[in-house]
Parts: sequence; structure tokens; C-alpha cells
Amino acid sequence: MDFIWILFAYLCGLSVRMTGMPPLIGFLLAGFLLHFLGVEPSASLETLADLGITLMLFTIGLKLHIDDLLRREVWASTLTHMTVWIVLFGSFALLMGAIAVPYYTEIDLTTAALIGFALSFSSTVCIVKLLEENGEMQTRHGQVAIGVLVMQDIVAVLFLVVATGKLPSLWALLLFGLIFARPLLYKLLDKAGHGEMLPLTGFFFALGGYELFQLVGVKGDLGALVFGILLSQHAKATELTKSLLSFKDLFLIGFFLSIGFTALPTWSMLATASLITLLIGIKFILFFALFTRLKLRSRTAYLASLALSNFSEFGLIVAALSVDSGWLSREWLVILALAVSLSFILTSILYPAAHRFYMLHKDRLKRYESSERLKTDIVQQLPDAEVLVIGMGRVGKGAYKSLQNMLDYRVAGLDSDRFRTSDLQEKGMNICFGDGEDADFWESFDTSDIKLILLALPSIQDSRNITVQLLNAGYEGRIAAIARYEDDRKKLLDTGIHKVFNFYKEAGTGFAEDSLQLIAQEYPPEVLGQKKSK
Repeated sequence: MDFIWILFAYLCGLSVRMTGMPPLIGFLLAGFLLHFLGVEPSASLETLADLGITLMLFTIGLKLHIDDLLRREVWASTLTHMTVWIVLFGSFALLMGAIAVPYYTEIDLTTAALIGFALSFSSTVCIVKLLEENGEMQTRHGQVAIGVLVMQDIVAVLFLVVATGKLPSLWALLLFGLIFARPLLYKLLDKAGHGEMLPLTGFFFALGGYELFQLVGVKGDLGALVFGILLSQHAKATELTKSLLSFKDLFLIGFFLSIGFTALPTWSMLATASLITLLIGIKFILFFALFTRLKLRSRTAYLASLALSNFSEFGLIVAALSVDSGWLSREWLVILALAVSLSFILTSILYPAAHRFYMLHKDRLKRYESSERLKTDIVQQLPDAEVLVIGMGRVGKGAYKSLQNMLDYRVAGLDSDRFRTSDLQEKGMNICFGDGEDADFWESFDTSDIKLILLALPSIQDSRNITVQLLNAGYEGRIAAIARYEDDRKKLLDTGIHKVFNFYKEAGTGFAEDSLQLIAQEYPPEVLGQKKSK
């Protein structure tokens, strides 16, 4: 039976990917098809889905910083948005009931508010997957979106406590002592090394955190998130995240399949769910209005709002609890499952085109942003810089240090990860924070003295997007980039990049030339010159 799930997930995921859409849409479709064909879900599928969500929350924690949750644009936007959305959806549901629209006639004020609450959450699974696929987890809008999701998770925990009537045990107070256990956790992670023990350690922390929180009556998923946060400052946090990436993505397929097994829909249920899905536009407008009023830049507000404009799998949990308590009919559980699935599809289709859409309509969207900038969003200039390295990962950092030995202060760096930027600045490196794909950033950043820009980014799409933004902003210097494969190299050159360094093909040459310097004194300069010229 397990092979049937893999077969359908593979065929549907591959078919959807060939049309240019994200595979997760295919996984959702596979779940509904399997249900339609009469295939029964087993406990192993549910276990797979739960593992995927637990690992995902753990890896979110590894990239999260508490400071982000305390920012006004995060907590104020979350709570205000949920409140306004519940009022608006509740009013809509009562209006539909008043005009005798099917499924709404049985709804009273309390039930309407409950459904609105279920739909006020955004999907952690869908959003994180999209941000990771686009390399935007550490960008400004990515961090805002993740912060809102975590705040929603906290509200979800409070709701479950009230709805189930199960208060955490007194032992839960001891969870605050985990802060003092951080040195021990760090030591265990250090001892894990870099091989197969590293992902196993990740599983241990993620599932251990889950079980520990469950043991004292707190939502287990929150435990996985907290353990991730505790380890987020460790030097190996990024390496640990990468080691778990494939496991997490594989297990999450089980989650998308499981949604399709919720219930079989009728055409009237599908119509009702489609109508609810259209209300996502209101959700987007609310987020965008709140973010811009809280002084976020229009681009950050737009991208974060678009990412958050979907419905959450948590809505199904709320609906299931409501059905069990007799507050809601079982038909609504099916309707909400369909609405969640349709919202995933909508976000997956719209978000990949978000940057291009913003470029076309940025002047109109910028009218809504505040004239006052948050301190985090003020563009820092880099005086005297003649060479700029964009992307301060391992390759970018290595390129920066090599260039610094030759050019000293005339080399500078740019990175979209605010915490990495701060860390490198503390080490004395000439680095500033900024998103190279942000057209507004290049309008504010002076590139008149910069002669060369190095794009040290793993994603060729990011390099292409940045090149387009640079050329549109009037940059006249030279651009170099890195690529892993020859077909990627051609795509980058076609974009207008002047030099593309093949990561694998040319690494050996650089390694040989640098290593030869160790014995350079044993050879006359003219010999080395002749060998080099060949």
C-alpha cells in the first residue's frame, strides 16, 4: 500500500512540475485521487505527515531569532489581522446565511466566528516550502512572514488549551529551565561531528522536544520549534538544517497526501470552498495595509502579505474539534479541507511571479508605504567600495577575503541575512544588509564607484534577478557570477553577466594555482609564468 502512495505522489508531482507549477500541487491532487479510488490511509501515512511537520518546525526554529517575534510589525500585525479577519468573515457568513446560501443557513454568530478563526491562520507548511524553494527564508519579508506564523502558532496553543479544557501540568513550568540547558545541547551538537550522526542528532532534538512538551501537556510541535530556537545560535545550525532538508521534504509529502483523505467533496462543497478561497484577496489587502501602516517598505509588505495569503492546515484541526464538540457539521470539515487545498494551489501559482509583478507595479504599491523607515530598513552606503560581493556564504566570504588581501578597504559585501550581516560586521568586515533582488534597494544604493560586482549565490535564478535589477537601475560596471553546471552558465551569460565561474570545472584550476604558491620559491618566476600561459 505504501508503494501506491509513492507511485501516485511521484506521477502527480512530476506531471504538475512539467507544467511549471510546484510539485506540492501534485501531491495534494494525489491525495484526493487515492481517496476517490477507495484507498484507505494507514497509520504510517499519518506518522509520516507528523514527522514532516515536526522536522519543519524544528528547522524553522534553527533559523529564527526571538528578536523577530518582539518586533511590533510582527506581533501587532498578527493579532490585529486575526481580529479584523474574524469580524469580516463572520459578517460574510451571516450574510450568506440570511440569503439562504447552502451550508450557511445552519450557522449562528458563534459558529461563524469559529470558522473565521480557523481560516485566520496561514499555512506554515506551504509558506516555508515556498520560501525555501525561492531562497528567501532569511530575507526581510521571509523573516516577517515566519515571525507571523510563529505568533499564530502561539495563539493556536492557547486555543487548544481552552477548546480541549486540558491545562498544562505544573511540570510545564520547568520548561523554562531549558534556557540553562543550552550549553549541554551545544556540546551534544558539537560531538555529533559532520557525518551520519548529525541528521540523527537533529531527529533526536526535534522528536525529543516534541515528546517533552507533550509529556507536560503542551502542544508537541511547539517543543520542536523551541528546541530549534535554542540551537539557532550554534555555529553548526545551518549545517544541521541542510542535513535534515531531504528528510523533511520527503516526510512532508505525507502531509500533503493526508489532506486529500479528509473527506470526499461534492460539487456544492467545492463551489462553497471556491467562494471562500476568493476571500484570500481580502486577507492579502488586510496584511498589506497593516504592514505598511507599521512602516514596512511596500516591497516587504507586498511579498510577506502574498506569502501569508492562504489558509492553514491548523484550520482543519479547529474544524475537527468543532465537529467533535457538535458546534459544526461534518460537511464544513470537507469544505475547509478543500479551501485549504485550493489556497495552497493559489499561493504556489502566484508567489513565483511575485517579484516580476512588483517590478511592473512598484510605483503604485509604493504610494501606500510610510515616509518614515524602520531602522532595519534604512539602506547603508559603502563609501570607497569598488568591488561588491553579493552573497556572503562560504563562496562569497572566501572571495571577499581574497579580494581584501589585494584591494583592502575597496572591497565590500552585501547579504540579505540580517543576522549573518551583523555577525560579519562585528568581525570587522565591510558588509551591509540588503536584498539584491529588491529594485527599491538599488534605487537607494549608490553604485557609481563600483566597477565589479560578484554574485556568489547558489541559485542561478537569484543571480539572474539581481542582474536584471542592476541593469534597470543603471549600473554600468562588470558583473561576475558562479554556476554549478554548464547549462546554468549559458543562462547567466544570456542575462548579461560578463563572466561566469564554473564552480566544479574551474575549482581545480584555482586549487592548483593557489597550492603551487607553497613551493613557488623552488621555481624561477619565468617557469611559473610559462606554465601559466599554457
